Amino acid sequence: MISTPRRRDHATTRHEIPASGREWLHDVRLAGGVDVGLLRVARPAGLGDHAPPRPPRDPHRMDLHDSEQTYGHRRIHAALARQGERCSPELVRAIMRELGLVPCQPRPWRPTTTIAGDAAPIPDLVCRDFSATAPGTKLVGDITYLPTWEGWLYLATVIDCHTKACIGYALADHMRADLVIDALAMAARNYSLADQAIFHSDRGTQYTSGAFAAATATLGIRRSVGRTGSCFDNAQAESFNAALKVERINRTVYPTREHARADVARYIEFRYNTKRLHSALGYRTPKEVHDEYLNQQLAA
Repeated sequence: MISTPRRRDHATTRHEIPASGREWLHDVRLAGGVDVGLLRVARPAGLGDHAPPRPPRDPHRMDLHDSEQTYGHRRIHAALARQGERCSPELVRAIMRELGLVPCQPRPWRPTTTIAGDAAPIPDLVCRDFSATAPGTKLVGDITYLPTWEGWLYLATVIDCHTKACIGYALADHMRADLVIDALAMAARNYSLADQAIFHSDRGTQYTSGAFAAATATLGIRRSVGRTGSCFDNAQAESFNAALKVERINRTVYPTREHARADVARYIEFRYNTKRLHSALGYRTPKEVHDEYLNQQLAA
């Protein structure tokens, strides 16, 4: 005799409700218009095991749309925790997998950095330590490529190792030394840089040029470079490039360089620096970390 499979409901799935009744199910929405399912939320203390369920309330919502569908289960879990929801990262991942909710993924292709000349006299002052005790003391930078219908647009960035914010950037249709000089000048203009701050980069010709050396000397910045062909020696800058490509560039078509320029600036200023949760910052935003540092200095 062949038995007919029984239809599973929320009470019989692998995420079963505890028999004690001390946890209840609570609707959470992970994508605009898509009910992800029921997450277990701790019942307030003082209610008995057989107490009637609390009257329904407006559910907290965490939209993948709000993150432009860039958050994986860890950041979704961190965002839910910030809203007061109690659930495990594994439960969020299981629900997302069941509904086929997948954040944007990196593409396998990456441009290769090319170098010319000998940058041996410039030391590596970072040695893969991308932490910093204060903003403006240790910076990293890199150049990446953005495709448009008009041709390539090149982006040079300056990342602060303490806040992980992109504090300086420049976009142009060329890769001359002026590109990286303009990005560093923006960082120095908009942020307070420490005397003898470190700027770390790869050994690209722009960063080993005489013009860039003069610009850093004028600003009182020490240059640092990693080894040839080792992306890990500049991992902090590479991490920003990867986030930008995965979360924005690879999902967007730019008819003109001006479209790309405006979109990248919008991503940096209004998302990456102010809203995006960074795992290296304990799932906080660069703005929150910077504000926390300033408050600590005022209290000292």
